[in-house]
Amino acid sequence: MAGKKAVGFIGTGVMGGSMAGHLLKAGYEVHVHTRTRSRADDLVAAGAVWEDDRVAVARKCEILITMVGYPSDVEEVYFGPRGIIENALPGAILVDMTTSRPDLAARIAAAAKAKGLGALDAPVSGGDIGAKNATLTIMVGGEIGDFEAAKPLFGHLGKTIVLQGGPGSGQHTKMANQIAIAASLLGAVESISYAKRAGLDPRRVLESIGSGSAGSWQLANLVPKMLDGNFEPGFYIKHFLKDLRIALESAAAMQLDLPGLRLAEGLFEILQAEGFADKGTQALWLLYERGLMPGKAR
Repeated sequence: MAGKKAVGFIGTGVMGGSMAGHLLKAGYEVHVHTRTRSRADDLVAAGAVWEDDRVAVARKCEILITMVGYPSDVEEVYFGPRGIIENALPGAILVDMTTSRPDLAARIAAAAKAKGLGALDAPVSGGDIGAKNATLTIMVGGEIGDFEAAKPLFGHLGKTIVLQGGPGSGQHTKMANQIAIAASLLGAVESISYAKRAGLDPRRVLESIGSGSAGSWQLANLVPKMLDGNFEPGFYIKHFLKDLRIALESAAAMQLDLPGLRLAEGLFEILQAEGFADKGTQALWLLYERGLMPGKAR
């Protein structure tokens, strides 16, 4: 990439705001749009250019990054007369960093290619901490040329940046990531629940098991939050549940049965139904603490 291209960022929520901020600090001209303008106030104060809609962003930027909530939002942003595929600059590269459906990523790539545009699906892992510290893992699907063009920009957002294959491969990799997280988080919660019921000090137990073979990111980062009663989102339950459902749908399409994934989806469905959709995934702890497990009398 010769010189710093104008970058559009559509969606500046819990993670997107920090990510767009890193690009600003790196010297990129950043144009932003998000549904709730107040979420972009800090970015605009730091030098980003506010645009009133996604069409304006698309018509001014050579690289367009989207990070929205759900696959339905991705479809709305990319397709139709006011979609960014229809309105992007010739030769622009479209980068969807939303965790979305692999088949939708493939559709976007095909539609973009037909218009002479590049397209990458590049979901991330690392949560709000990784976004703030620019240490995200970025899982990319798409053509090698588009990946090489965008890689310098990715370097300002994350530390592990891997092209996994063609269109949709980034999203498939993110599904594998979310499946592993679900199992690890469930194990961490049940481990600490057991320790507490056995009359142990959970924090002292964490000292022992956190650095051994049971150690995990979930154990080290989310268990302390659980024990502190801090359930504010680094990653929303509603978004994690969305990811688990996509993973189940994708697995079903491949005729793959994943019982652990089905269990995790059911537990997070209960949390959402109990009103915790906007809390962080560590609120899984509350199912155990408040006796909300399925089949348990309250």
